[in-house]
Amino acid sequence: MKVSLNLIKQFTSINILVDELVATINNQLGGVEEVTELGVRYKNITIVKVVSCEKHPNADKLSVCKIDDGQSVRDVDRDVDGYVQVVCGAPNVHANMWAVWLPPHTTVPASYADAKPFVLEPREIRGVMSNGMLGAGDELAINSDHNGIIELREEDMPPHIGARGLATGQDFAEAMGLDDTIIDIENKMFTHRPDCFGQLGVAREIAGITGQPFHSPEWYTTLPSFLSANSFELTVTNQALTQVPRFMAVGFSGIEVKPSPLWLQCELIRLGSKAINNIVDVTNYVMLLTAQPTHAYDYDKLRGHALSARMANSGEKVTLLNGKTYELGSDDIVIADQEGPVGLAGIMGGSNSEVSDTTTSIVLEVATFDMYTVRKSSMRHGVFSDALTRFNKGQSPQQNPYVLNLLMMSIIDVAGGAQATEVVDAGQTITPSKAVVITPSFINNRLGLSLAKPQITTLLSNVEMRCDDEVSDDGDDAIVVLPPYWRMDIEVPEDVVEEVGRLYGFDALPRELPKRAGGVATRNKNRVLKQRIRQSLARAGANEVLTYSFVHEQVMKKAEQDASRAFRLGNAISPDLHLYRLSVLPSLLDKVHANIKNSYDEFVLFEIGKGHDKVSHLADDNGLPSEPEFVDAVYASKKPRQGAAYYMMRRLVSQLAKDLGLTLKLIPIDNADGIHAATVFAPARSARIESRQGEYIGIVGELKQSVRKAFKLPDYTAAMTLELAGIANAVELKRNNYQPLSRYPSTSQDISLKTAFSVPYEKIFHCVWSAATEKMAGIDIRLEPVAVYSAEDNTDKKTTTLHITFTSYDKTLTDQTINPVMDHIASCAKDELAAERV
Repeated sequence: MKVSLNLIKQFTSINILVDELVATINNQLGGVEEVTELGVRYKNITIVKVVSCEKHPNADKLSVCKIDDGQSVRDVDRDVDGYVQVVCGAPNVHANMWAVWLPPHTTVPASYADAKPFVLEPREIRGVMSNGMLGAGDELAINSDHNGIIELREEDMPPHIGARGLATGQDFAEAMGLDDTIIDIENKMFTHRPDCFGQLGVAREIAGITGQPFHSPEWYTTLPSFLSANSFELTVTNQALTQVPRFMAVGFSGIEVKPSPLWLQCELIRLGSKAINNIVDVTNYVMLLTAQPTHAYDYDKLRGHALSARMANSGEKVTLLNGKTYELGSDDIVIADQEGPVGLAGIMGGSNSEVSDTTTSIVLEVATFDMYTVRKSSMRHGVFSDALTRFNKGQSPQQNPYVLNLLMMSIIDVAGGAQATEVVDAGQTITPSKAVVITPSFINNRLGLSLAKPQITTLLSNVEMRCDDEVSDDGDDAIVVLPPYWRMDIEVPEDVVEEVGRLYGFDALPRELPKRAGGVATRNKNRVLKQRIRQSLARAGANEVLTYSFVHEQVMKKAEQDASRAFRLGNAISPDLHLYRLSVLPSLLDKVHANIKNSYDEFVLFEIGKGHDKVSHLADDNGLPSEPEFVDAVYASKKPRQGAAYYMMRRLVSQLAKDLGLTLKLIPIDNADGIHAATVFAPARSARIESRQGEYIGIVGELKQSVRKAFKLPDYTAAMTLELAGIANAVELKRNNYQPLSRYPSTSQDISLKTAFSVPYEKIFHCVWSAATEKMAGIDIRLEPVAVYSAEDNTDKKTTTLHITFTSYDKTLTDQTINPVMDHIASCAKDELAAERV
């Protein structure tokens, strides 16, 4: 946001050094990115009168001119009358015209930023001495006109000095306001303050933070009364009241489209814009001044002489001023005539309604559009503009009549013409800003200050907030703060507190902690559980990673997940991150191959994260989808280890259960249908994890061969996926799950069971575990696999050996105690699995 120091001074009474002002802006308003001394570029350039103009004796296209500079420039050759001789090649130079002279030793402004700027020197041109040059618009970096030199007229002078007329020897930069300092403030500092995207808004804020009153122009504070007119027909409608709260328009006839007065062109240069023609220049200048975008249409190009704001029809097309054609959707707001769109609302006008040199009648529009709708349209179509920069910050609909009044007066000033239609105000009923009642004690208690009521009202009045007296319910002397119509961010007392603190200076607030009652915070059980899980897995050697909650569709396809069940982002941070993931595990699998390639031969990755599923994750009371959390892990080894990879991951699950004080059951998966998390697992080599109460917690196992191939995983890979809610329901959080070692020795025995080869290991394990715990309640039992053996000549049978460790905390266990338990295990295995003890 480029801010003119001259304009700031026009509306305020500040009188401080530029460096001091910049420091104040940095501290209390926004970050200053650059400070440009514009006047240096136009140093020594002077307004002169051409007193004579004769043909060059040695060149047909050159003229020898005598100019009168009022003898304001020193060290230049003059004739006996005090005039300076300049050779000029412009076709429009003539005697008695006012021009802009660049004396010798002056840098041509258009070359100022070049590596080697063009500095004028006295020199002979075809045998005739020329002292400097008479400047054209492009040479002065004001416009792109090089057809001739600038010819100044009374109307080219700024309004505040125009009455004094042109005079020889005037400093050009001073006369045109180019002796200015431009302060560039970063835009993101004003995101919540749309009024600060205009010169008036920034000037008002600078007045406030420097403790000066703001001198608001009368047109900005007095609600206008518009005249009636009906010179031609114009129909204005608003068919999208929700997205277009206010839509104002008026017609003008008798317009002359031409270059703007030079003062207006210079104003635009100062504010970072450029001149096009007087109509467009006025609309741009009003926007830069007030922060409210405006637009002008050629009345004769509006089909049916109608103008409306509406939502686009799907498939409609519009060609914008940038020359590109866009296909619109039903979520786009358009400005349309009777036959179709003439502009993309809040972003850019259409080329089919553009004001041109032949335009004689125009329609002026000042409207307010929904900030979210125009922002989405801009992102969808890839179209950006200065108007959008302001509209997507949320303009106040209350300011439209004030801005339209200024726009109408300015059009008459620079383009002539007259109002030809009624001023149409189509939109919602506009609700004025609501007053906020607040007491000095409320402000002081939150800022740590002791400001008196007059000090507070002065701070707020400097930024044009009306402050009235009132007595609060508790008898305190309250202030009724009425925000001005351009401030939509002042709604509650805390907003006023923030405003007072900012204007007073946050850096000037006392550095003390707020005084308030404190208490012991309630433990967040979910957070404690996550921390315990992290500690357990980390102690077991696993590495925690944090991956994006968004994935590419290809990741889901590799995991054989249905991407149609995923929520799709309308404005993804990256083309590769456009879907919410259904679960965490695919994100981990996607990281395995890269680590294997980087010579990490064996590792475990785990993550605690959320998944989002449109089908299985039902909406809550607010209509938002639930967000289940998962504890997922993957074990990978480049080189095969002894035993299957499944047991490596199962050992991790067992250790986690032990650290959390959980008793888990692992049940074979006969069919993975209905278990969405099982899409990556091979059912025959995986197990369903349940709590002691039978509640589903997750799955542990090896992966499908197709999944391993898709993710380029080593064959020795296993994974687990656990639902955090299931763990939380099963675990009882205690301050710690520490259990001291038993003072009595443990007793261990092996049991070998011959079963049919088709009996899954998990059934054998579960049968042994259930039988042992049934007989040895209160005894710590640990069950570990030893071997699974199948003879080469008998592939129908297999022998599974398990190692059972019994530990009592009350006594030493003897064979007389353990042997009946082992017999019971064998009996149960025979009944359930037709197993033979060997």
